[in-house]
Amino acid sequence: MSDRNAKIPFDEDNYTHNIHRNNERMLDRRGFMKTMVGAAGLFAISSLPWGAIAAKELMGLGEKEYPKKKIASLKSVAVGDSVDFSFPGEHDSALLIRLSENKFVAYQNACTHLRCPVFWKKEENEMICPCHHGKFSAHTGEPLAGPPRRPLPAIKVKVEYGNIYAVGVKRYEA
Repeated sequence: MSDRNAKIPFDEDNYTHNIHRNNERMLDRRGFMKTMVGAAGLFAISSLPWGAIAAKELMGLGEKEYPKKKIASLKSVAVGDSVDFSFPGEHDSALLIRLSENKFVAYQNACTHLRCPVFWKKEENEMICPCHHGKFSAHTGEPLAGPPRRPLPAIKVKVEYGNIYAVGVKRYEA
């Protein structure tokens, strides 16, 4: 038995007694756990601003204002006809339908199932998604048949001075 093993504690500050290589102790369990807790805390703190922005966006969606956009003139859309337009962005395609003399409805025309385009069928008085034979009510946007389970997102329309305008997006309520 050597004299070194008989000493308690050893002279060196190595509590594992079997580590002799440089930097080997930097990745022990305690150091690893401290690093993981620090990384998790840093991630949690860094995600707070994004969470606050997302919560603000979701809570204020119904009050969000969009710029008023002209869709068509009142004379150019006959009862039962539809007009394609984009709202609120240029890549958000939508569909305006004139159901009666004074009733207009507008919806995003991407099917809520797999986002295929939805078309107005005047003869059948309903909106159809040709991809999976989905059907939507023109009056409410609710799905009538096929795989879609959610209604089409509605767009608020307003008639002013002989023109039809898109003025907002109705908040989706499940």
